[in-house]
Amino acid sequence: MNNKKRKRKVIAVNTRFLLDGRLEGIGWFTYETLKRLVAWHPDIDFIFFFDRPFHPKFVFAENVTPVVLFPPARHPILFYCWFEFAVSRALKKYQADIFISTDGFLSLKTTIPTLLVIHDLAHVHFPEQVKYVEQRYYDYFMPKFAKKAARIATVSEYSKQDIHQQYQVPLDNIDVVYNGARETFQVIPFDTQQKIKAQYANGQDYFFYIGAVHPRKNVHRLIQAFDLFKQQTNAPLKLLIAGRFAWQTGQVKNAFDQSDHQQDILFLGYVKDEEVPLLMGSAFALTYISLFEGFGIPLLEAMNCNIPVITSNVSSMPEIIGKAGLTVSPTSITEIVLSMTKLYKNKDLRKELSSHVEQQRKKFSWDLTTQRVEKSLTFLGL
Repeated sequence: MNNKKRKRKVIAVNTRFLLDGRLEGIGWFTYETLKRLVAWHPDIDFIFFFDRPFHPKFVFAENVTPVVLFPPARHPILFYCWFEFAVSRALKKYQADIFISTDGFLSLKTTIPTLLVIHDLAHVHFPEQVKYVEQRYYDYFMPKFAKKAARIATVSEYSKQDIHQQYQVPLDNIDVVYNGARETFQVIPFDTQQKIKAQYANGQDYFFYIGAVHPRKNVHRLIQAFDLFKQQTNAPLKLLIAGRFAWQTGQVKNAFDQSDHQQDILFLGYVKDEEVPLLMGSAFALTYISLFEGFGIPLLEAMNCNIPVITSNVSSMPEIIGKAGLTVSPTSITEIVLSMTKLYKNKDLRKELSSHVEQQRKKFSWDLTTQRVEKSLTFLGL
């Protein structure tokens, strides 16, 4: 019998998007999946690679060792330095068996098998919306990263096919793990809804948008459609737009400046994490008509709150919403207005959409996502 003590497996993870108070798409994916993996595998040592000082709450358990690697990777040149020098050296130092990178980048130098999470290829489809230097980095390195990865995880069937077509990665090397929604997104009691409406919308019902105010998110057309909806219906609804942005210039400002209903369009800016589920759960409908999404987490958050959804009929969004929402062409103001009007005037339609929510949202949860990530890791020797 071999009495030698078996070496504990070591999994290193790129956690540079775990930013306190600033968790967004990639950050939430990283947070929710790692929190579960660490808890489910106390027999494994996890090394978390940060690129700046970290909050202690991200060290989920005793089997996590946090490591800050220099330099902070927030520019293409620093991306290269961080992954090719700092990360590759740290993988050797800590004798990692597997490397997980949740932001689409990896180290080309390392020989450690890497599970690469690619959320979408928006830079391929909308290069004009990416800074020039960053776009050059993506164009050069992303195909190399995709081929280097021992396995790829992505968040929708649409993205799987997109990665396969753009980078010629075999389909059987790409796993769809989807996303989940935080447990705080749930049906909100009526009295709480009334308080939220009073606090944020002068007591009125409201369409809700949450996310970056970015050209790809199509907020300018949402504003134009809302303005036309108000003109045609005179409905007492407001439009609440929540998310980080600088709208002093550009399409969003132009759309707002030209609106005849500016008093009914409220820019909330960044909203605290604990307030977002309340705003979502009190909304008349989520209006998320992005031009492109690898998944679109707000769609799932709205379903968990049993809130009607108007979303786009492109990329992954029809796959995620299923029959639980209305889909429109994101470039058609007419279609967006028509869907807003249908929801406003047709209570039976709202009930019909609600009847499909339960079945659709069961397909997605962070537990299911983590289980799918686990399955991907078994191909790498977990």
